[in-house]
Amino acid sequence: MTPFYVTSVGSVSEDILTAIETAVWHVFGFETRRVEALPEPLYALDPQRQQFASVLILRELLNRCPVDAARLLAITERDLFIPMLSFVFGQAQLQGRVALVSLARLRQEYYALPANPALLLARALKETIHETGHTFGLVHCMDKRCPMSLSHTIQQVDSKSAELCTSCTIVLQDHIRITRTQIAASGKE
Repeated sequence: MTPFYVTSVGSVSEDILTAIETAVWHVFGFETRRVEALPEPLYALDPQRQQFASVLILRELLNRCPVDAARLLAITERDLFIPMLSFVFGQAQLQGRVALVSLARLRQEYYALPANPALLLARALKETIHETGHTFGLVHCMDKRCPMSLSHTIQQVDSKSAELCTSCTIVLQDHIRITRTQIAASGKE
């Protein structure tokens, strides 16, 4: 079976990575494997913004994506941005092979509040589903409870469920079936 790889960019808690691997298996149905962490992405640091360009990190993930990967998901503690937005919780290639999730703004500490590990994990799982969903062709959902809905604020992340809506579930299953068929036809499975 073709694996779904999970890694970190820089140091990330083992508990978070393990929970994300479990969520990927549960939601997307792929065996997960961990690959060696990527180093801190100093090449992506914008000194003026003091944030990291997610597009540059995605490019590096593409370069390091294992040949047999169904997908590669990376988790980072770094605060991410794209030029047109002040920040992003993550980014992915639509129908591509790589996705990236940032924990920086999912942490309560970012908002000068006490740490809440359970809330951090819940937020990380929602964003993992969201960004991984994009790699399987899911677009932003109009159902604000669906993890595929667009989030510009942490309150929007918190108001989401970790369960895909019925429409997104149907589309996801179609795309997973197509992905598995393409992988089988390529001889990688």
